[in-house]
Amino acid sequence: MLQPHDMAYLERHLPFLAHLGENDRRLIAASGLNASFAKGETILSREKECNGLIVVESGQLRALFELEDGKELTLYRLLAGDICILSASCVLKNITFEVTLEVEKSSRVYFIPAALWGSLAERNGEVRQFSMELVSERFSEVMWVVEQMVTKNMGQRVAAFLLEQANLEGSQILSITHDTIAKNLGTAREVVSRVLKYLENDGLIELSRGKITIIQGKKLREMNL
Repeated sequence: MLQPHDMAYLERHLPFLAHLGENDRRLIAASGLNASFAKGETILSREKECNGLIVVESGQLRALFELEDGKELTLYRLLAGDICILSASCVLKNITFEVTLEVEKSSRVYFIPAALWGSLAERNGEVRQFSMELVSERFSEVMWVVEQMVTKNMGQRVAAFLLEQANLEGSQILSITHDTIAKNLGTAREVVSRVLKYLENDGLIELSRGKITIIQGKKLREMNL
Protein backbone atom coordinates (compact mmCIF):
# COMPACT_ATOMS: atom_id res chain seq x y z
CA MET A 1 0.00 0.00 0.00
CA LEU A 2 1.29 3.46 -0.93
CA GLN A 3 1.64 6.19 1.66
CA PRO A 4 0.74 9.90 1.19
CA HIS A 5 4.35 10.80 0.33
CA ASP A 6 4.35 8.06 -2.31
CA MET A 7 1.19 9.45 -3.89
CA ALA A 8 2.72 12.93 -3.80
CA TYR A 9 5.74 11.63 -5.74
CA LEU A 10 3.53 9.92 -8.31
CA GLU A 11 1.45 13.09 -8.75
CA ARG A 12 4.58 14.99 -9.74
CA HIS A 13 5.25 12.51 -12.56
CA LEU A 14 1.73 11.37 -13.46
CA PRO A 15 -0.10 14.68 -13.90
CA PHE A 16 -3.48 13.06 -14.59
CA LEU A 17 -3.63 11.82 -10.96
CA ALA A 18 -4.74 15.23 -9.78
CA HIS A 19 -7.85 14.92 -11.99
CA LEU A 20 -8.90 11.43 -10.92
CA GLY A 21 -11.82 10.86 -8.58
CA GLU A 22 -11.17 10.06 -4.93
CA ASN A 23 -12.18 6.41 -5.44
CA ASP A 24 -9.60 5.89 -8.20
CA ARG A 25 -6.93 7.56 -6.11
CA ARG A 26 -7.75 5.20 -3.22
CA LEU A 27 -7.46 2.23 -5.61
CA ILE A 28 -4.01 3.34 -6.72
CA ALA A 29 -2.89 3.87 -3.12
CA ALA A 30 -4.24 0.45 -2.11
CA SER A 31 -2.93 -1.52 -5.12
CA GLY A 32 0.29 0.34 -5.94
CA LEU A 33 3.64 -0.98 -4.79
CA ASN A 34 7.04 0.49 -4.01
CA ALA A 35 9.90 -2.00 -4.23
CA SER A 36 13.70 -2.01 -4.12
CA PHE A 37 15.95 -3.91 -6.52
CA ALA A 38 19.68 -4.60 -6.44
CA LYS A 39 22.06 -4.10 -9.35
CA GLY A 40 21.83 -7.02 -11.79
CA GLU A 41 18.25 -8.00 -10.97
CA THR A 42 15.67 -8.36 -13.72
CA ILE A 43 12.35 -6.61 -13.17
CA LEU A 44 10.68 -7.56 -16.44
CA SER A 45 11.40 -10.28 -19.01
CA ARG A 46 9.65 -12.73 -21.30
CA GLU A 47 9.39 -15.16 -18.42
CA LYS A 48 7.94 -12.64 -15.94
CA GLU A 49 4.29 -11.65 -16.17
CA CYS A 50 3.22 -8.11 -17.06
CA ASN A 51 4.09 -5.69 -14.22
CA GLY A 52 1.93 -2.75 -15.13
CA LEU A 53 3.14 0.84 -15.23
CA ILE A 54 6.58 1.44 -13.69
CA VAL A 55 7.71 4.79 -12.28
CA VAL A 56 11.36 5.01 -11.21
CA GLU A 57 11.92 6.69 -7.83
CA SER A 58 15.71 6.30 -7.79
CA GLY A 59 18.49 4.35 -9.49
CA GLN A 60 18.91 3.33 -13.12
CA LEU A 61 17.24 0.68 -15.28
CA ARG A 62 18.17 -0.57 -18.74
CA ALA A 63 15.46 -1.55 -21.21
CA LEU A 64 16.80 -4.09 -23.68
CA PHE A 65 15.68 -6.37 -26.46
CA GLU A 66 16.98 -9.93 -26.57
CA LEU A 67 18.12 -10.94 -30.05
CA GLU A 68 17.67 -14.46 -31.40
CA ASP A 69 21.41 -15.19 -31.31
CA GLY A 70 21.53 -14.48 -27.57
CA LYS A 71 22.92 -10.96 -27.90
CA GLU A 72 21.22 -7.96 -26.30
CA LEU A 73 20.44 -4.51 -27.64
CA THR A 74 19.93 -1.57 -25.28
CA LEU A 75 16.79 0.38 -26.23
CA TYR A 76 16.78 3.11 -23.58
CA ARG A 77 17.54 3.79 -19.94
CA LEU A 78 15.24 4.86 -17.14
CA LEU A 79 16.39 7.25 -14.42
CA ALA A 80 14.63 8.83 -11.43
CA GLY A 81 11.24 10.15 -12.49
CA ASP A 82 11.15 8.18 -15.74
CA ILE A 83 8.19 5.98 -16.64
CA CYS A 84 8.04 2.64 -18.46
CA ILE A 85 4.75 2.02 -20.27
CA LEU A 86 5.99 -1.03 -22.22
CA SER A 87 6.02 -2.93 -18.93
CA ALA A 88 2.23 -2.62 -19.14
CA SER A 89 2.06 -3.83 -22.75
CA CYS A 90 -0.38 -6.59 -21.74
CA VAL A 91 -3.10 -3.94 -21.41
CA LEU A 92 -2.09 -1.96 -24.51
CA LYS A 93 -4.11 -3.08 -27.52
CA ASN A 94 -2.19 -4.35 -30.56
CA ILE A 95 1.22 -4.00 -28.85
CA THR A 96 3.14 -7.23 -28.31
CA PHE A 97 6.63 -5.73 -28.06
CA GLU A 98 8.67 -7.68 -25.51
CA VAL A 99 11.19 -5.70 -23.51
CA THR A 100 13.46 -6.76 -20.65
CA LEU A 101 14.14 -4.37 -17.76
CA GLU A 102 17.46 -4.87 -16.01
CA VAL A 103 18.67 -2.98 -12.94
CA GLU A 104 21.97 -1.19 -13.67
CA LYS A 105 22.14 0.65 -10.34
CA SER A 106 20.31 -0.16 -7.11
CA SER A 107 16.80 1.17 -7.66
CA ARG A 108 13.43 1.85 -6.06
CA VAL A 109 10.42 1.79 -8.34
CA TYR A 110 6.67 2.19 -8.12
CA PHE A 111 4.28 -0.25 -9.78
CA ILE A 112 0.69 0.46 -10.77
CA PRO A 113 -0.72 -3.03 -11.53
CA ALA A 114 -1.61 -3.77 -15.15
CA ALA A 115 -5.25 -4.60 -14.42
CA LEU A 116 -5.78 -1.33 -12.56
CA TRP A 117 -3.95 0.67 -15.22
CA GLY A 118 -6.10 -0.92 -17.94
CA SER A 119 -9.27 -0.10 -16.01
CA LEU A 120 -8.19 3.51 -15.49
CA ALA A 121 -7.39 3.90 -19.20
CA GLU A 122 -10.77 2.52 -20.22
CA ARG A 123 -12.65 4.95 -17.98
CA ASN A 124 -10.51 8.07 -18.25
CA GLY A 125 -9.54 9.93 -21.43
CA GLU A 126 -6.58 11.67 -19.77
CA VAL A 127 -5.08 8.34 -18.75
CA ARG A 128 -5.52 7.00 -22.32
CA GLN A 129 -3.87 10.12 -23.75
CA PHE A 130 -1.01 9.84 -21.27
CA SER A 131 -0.53 6.17 -22.25
CA MET A 132 -0.36 6.97 -25.96
CA GLU A 133 2.10 9.80 -25.40
CA LEU A 134 4.35 7.47 -23.39
CA VAL A 135 4.13 4.74 -26.04
CA SER A 136 5.02 7.27 -28.73
CA GLU A 137 7.97 8.57 -26.72
CA ARG A 138 9.40 5.12 -26.02
CA PHE A 139 8.99 3.88 -29.58
CA SER A 140 10.71 7.03 -30.82
CA GLU A 141 13.69 6.03 -28.69
CA VAL A 142 13.54 2.47 -30.05
CA MET A 143 13.44 3.75 -33.63
CA TRP A 144 16.43 5.98 -32.90
CA VAL A 145 18.39 2.88 -31.84
CA VAL A 146 17.34 1.09 -35.04
CA GLU A 147 18.41 4.12 -37.09
CA GLN A 148 21.82 4.09 -35.40
CA MET A 149 22.25 0.42 -36.29
CA VAL A 150 21.39 1.08 -39.93
CA THR A 151 23.18 4.37 -40.57
CA LYS A 152 26.19 4.33 -38.24
CA ASN A 153 29.28 2.17 -38.35
CA MET A 154 30.45 0.37 -35.23
CA GLY A 155 33.12 2.96 -34.47
CA GLN A 156 30.47 5.69 -34.36
CA ARG A 157 28.14 3.57 -32.22
CA VAL A 158 30.89 2.75 -29.69
CA ALA A 159 31.90 6.42 -29.52
CA ALA A 160 28.28 7.45 -28.90
CA PHE A 161 27.91 4.79 -26.21
CA LEU A 162 31.05 5.93 -24.37
CA LEU A 163 29.84 9.53 -24.40
CA GLU A 164 26.42 8.48 -23.11
CA GLN A 165 28.01 6.52 -20.26
CA ALA A 166 30.27 9.45 -19.37
CA ASN A 167 27.19 11.67 -19.17
CA LEU A 168 25.31 9.16 -16.99
CA GLU A 169 28.26 8.64 -14.64
CA GLY A 170 29.42 12.26 -14.61
CA SER A 171 32.97 11.08 -15.23
CA GLN A 172 35.42 10.61 -18.09
CA ILE A 173 36.73 7.45 -16.40
CA LEU A 174 34.36 4.55 -17.02
CA SER A 175 34.48 1.30 -15.08
CA ILE A 176 33.12 -0.88 -17.85
CA THR A 177 34.19 -4.01 -19.70
CA HIS A 178 34.33 -4.70 -23.42
CA ASP A 179 31.74 -7.42 -22.89
CA THR A 180 29.29 -4.96 -21.31
CA ILE A 181 29.63 -2.57 -24.26
CA ALA A 182 29.06 -5.46 -26.67
CA LYS A 183 25.89 -6.48 -24.78
CA ASN A 184 24.54 -2.96 -24.96
CA LEU A 185 25.19 -2.62 -28.68
CA GLY A 186 24.09 -6.12 -29.68
CA THR A 187 27.43 -7.14 -31.17
CA ALA A 188 30.40 -9.41 -30.42
CA ARG A 189 33.00 -8.64 -27.77
CA GLU A 190 35.79 -9.08 -30.32
CA VAL A 191 34.29 -6.36 -32.52
CA VAL A 192 34.12 -3.92 -29.61
CA SER A 193 37.68 -4.70 -28.51
CA ARG A 194 38.95 -4.03 -32.04
CA VAL A 195 37.12 -0.69 -32.24
CA LEU A 196 38.34 0.39 -28.80
CA LYS A 197 41.91 -0.40 -29.81
CA TYR A 198 41.52 1.80 -32.90
CA LEU A 199 40.18 4.63 -30.73
CA GLU A 200 43.08 4.22 -28.32
CA ASN A 201 45.62 4.25 -31.16
CA ASP A 202 44.05 7.51 -32.37
CA GLY A 203 44.50 9.00 -28.90
CA LEU A 204 40.78 9.38 -28.19
CA ILE A 205 40.63 7.00 -25.23
CA GLU A 206 42.96 5.12 -22.90
CA LEU A 207 42.35 1.48 -22.04
CA SER A 208 43.25 -0.22 -18.77
CA ARG A 209 41.95 -3.31 -17.01
CA GLY A 210 38.20 -2.87 -16.48
CA LYS A 211 38.38 0.86 -17.25
CA ILE A 212 38.15 3.21 -20.22
CA THR A 213 39.29 6.82 -19.91
CA ILE A 214 37.98 9.34 -22.43
CA ILE A 215 40.84 11.59 -23.52
CA GLN A 216 39.31 13.43 -26.48
CA GLY A 217 35.57 13.73 -25.88
CA LYS A 218 35.22 16.42 -28.56
CA LYS A 219 36.70 14.15 -31.23
CA LEU A 220 34.43 11.29 -30.15
CA ARG A 221 31.43 13.58 -30.63
CA GLU A 222 32.73 14.68 -34.03
CA MET A 223 32.71 11.04 -35.17
CA ASN A 224 28.89 11.11 -35.09
CA LEU A 225 28.43 14.43 -36.92
